[in-house]
Amino acid sequence: MGNVILGLLLLAPQTLYSLNQQFRHGISLFYRASYGSLQSALRTLAAKEYVTYAETVEGGRNKKVYSITDAGAAAFHEWMRAPVEGSDIEVAALSKLYFLGLVDEPGERRAVLDDVIAAIERDRAQLSSLDAALDEMDVPEQYRRVFHYQRKALEYGLMSTDAAESWFRALAEETGEA
Repeated sequence: MGNVILGLLLLAPQTLYSLNQQFRHGISLFYRASYGSLQSALRTLAAKEYVTYAETVEGGRNKKVYSITDAGAAAFHEWMRAPVEGSDIEVAALSKLYFLGLVDEPGERRAVLDDVIAAIERDRAQLSSLDAALDEMDVPEQYRRVFHYQRKALEYGLMSTDAAESWFRALAEETGEA
C-alpha cells in the first residue's frame, strides 16, 4: 500500500481524505484500503522520511497535507524497477501498471512490463503443475462433486492468467521500448 500512496503523492500533495477518496473511487478496482490502514501506512512512510506533511486549517478543521520527499520518490522508483513478487501477482501488476506513466527513462516502462509478464508466466507454470498433479489423483466418489468445482476454480485461474499474460504482452508490444 505504501508504494501506491507514494505514487499518488508523486502526482500531487494530498490529504488523508483525498487519498481515501482515490482508493475508494479508482484504485479499489485492484487494491482496497480502509481509512485506518491508510493512516497507518502514512505514519510508516513518515517514519521512513518518505513523506512529509504540512498542517493547515481549512473551514475550521485541521488538515495534514502529505507530500513525497526525494527519498520517497527514490523508493517509489526502486519499487517500480523491482521484480514482482508475492502471492498476489495481479495486485502487484495492476499497481505498477497504474503508475507506469511516472516512469520516464527510455526502456524502463518496457522492463517493468517484461517483469510483470515473467511473474505471470511463473504463476501460470505453478497452476499448470497443480493441474497436472490433480489429473493423477484418484478422488473418492463422495468428494467428486466438490473436486469438480475445485477444478473449475483452477480452470478459471488458468484462463485468467492466460488472459492477463496476453494483455500485458500486447501492452509491452505497444510500448515498444525494448
